[in-house]
Amino acid sequence: MFKTDPVWTKLLTFSLILFFIRLSDSIIAFWAPNQIQNSLNNPIIMGAIISFQSLVGFASDLVFPKIFKTVHTRRLFFWAILLSALTSVALASSTLKPIIAIFIVTMTLWGIYYELVNFANFQFMSTSIPGNMRAAAWGFTGIFVNLAYFLGPFIATKLLSSGILITQGTIIIFLVAALIILSVGKKKNETSETVDFGSANPLLELKHWATLSKAVWPALTIGLLLGFIDATFYTVGAVWTEKLSLVNPWGVWFLPLYLLPSICLGIPLSNWRIENGKKKLAEKFLGVAGVFFILIGINSSIQWQLAMVALAASAVAVCYPLLEGVYTDILTRMGSEKKDMIGLTGSALNISYIIWPVFAGLISARVGERMTFSWLGVMILVSSLILLLVTPRKIKLPQTEIKTWE
Repeated sequence: MFKTDPVWTKLLTFSLILFFIRLSDSIIAFWAPNQIQNSLNNPIIMGAIISFQSLVGFASDLVFPKIFKTVHTRRLFFWAILLSALTSVALASSTLKPIIAIFIVTMTLWGIYYELVNFANFQFMSTSIPGNMRAAAWGFTGIFVNLAYFLGPFIATKLLSSGILITQGTIIIFLVAALIILSVGKKKNETSETVDFGSANPLLELKHWATLSKAVWPALTIGLLLGFIDATFYTVGAVWTEKLSLVNPWGVWFLPLYLLPSICLGIPLSNWRIENGKKKLAEKFLGVAGVFFILIGINSSIQWQLAMVALAASAVAVCYPLLEGVYTDILTRMGSEKKDMIGLTGSALNISYIIWPVFAGLISARVGERMTFSWLGVMILVSSLILLLVTPRKIKLPQTEIKTWE
């Protein structure tokens, strides 16, 4: 398949680069909330600091569509690798002087990094993958991305117990591996590109987003809810994983099991050829996930919690390629203005990370980490049922207005 089909060859190279970038990021994602919580000993402040990363990401979404209008995937990846390295260095420095200012700098770098990778993802999928393969392509890359985040907590636990220098060095090694693959896979005929910082206009971008949101709000809402789930696992979930691991060796699996189903289901999902009905199907699986999250709270057994996480995560794993397939279908209908839509999709995840970590921290402070997931499940289930009732069959873009955008 990879030898005979150039699309799959490109996709494999792209996925390998993503794997090493995300593997380094998965170590940071496990390290950061625990480092902040252990330093400040306050789940609410920890959530607020993590939220700042997404506030930076949201601001980036407002300016990136214009300044990166002609920048291709390769350059976006290069900058993402650089920012990821700087993020890890900043986080490492916080172990020497754990003050809020250093954590804020770390979150700033991390927020910009995330948006660069997000833009690279959608840029590649919308320009290199045929329409009927997009849900499958997202499922395929999801295998690599989720494998990276699955391995991350295990690797991070071992590395952090060995010292900060070894942790930092390993992160850099993974990023260098991504850079090597990026360089080896260089195209012979690259198009010219420019980065025009003078064209950035956040107010105009907000107007474009408002126009697009009126049409694509169902997809944005699904993305927001998935972001709430993700934010819960990478704040409260990371802390809960560490606590469970001290009680029972199986406890270390709490966070990895959130990602394992995406790896196992990646191959079946990569064979999907879904043209229609992606939104409704995603909403149904989201509701199923909500039920299993609620059930986490009915039994304190570690085995029960792990089973419910695995079942909920299996439903969530199906939602992601479906939603990303919806987004990519929309991008192909937008022509040269697709980066406005990429910025908007990224903003949904950023808003969820701005809003939810603080709320998750408040809930956790009142009811504990385990019951936080049950409250999350109630919200997810109710929201998905409402979405099923009100989501239109087809998203209609305001093409006439979009064509007037410069």
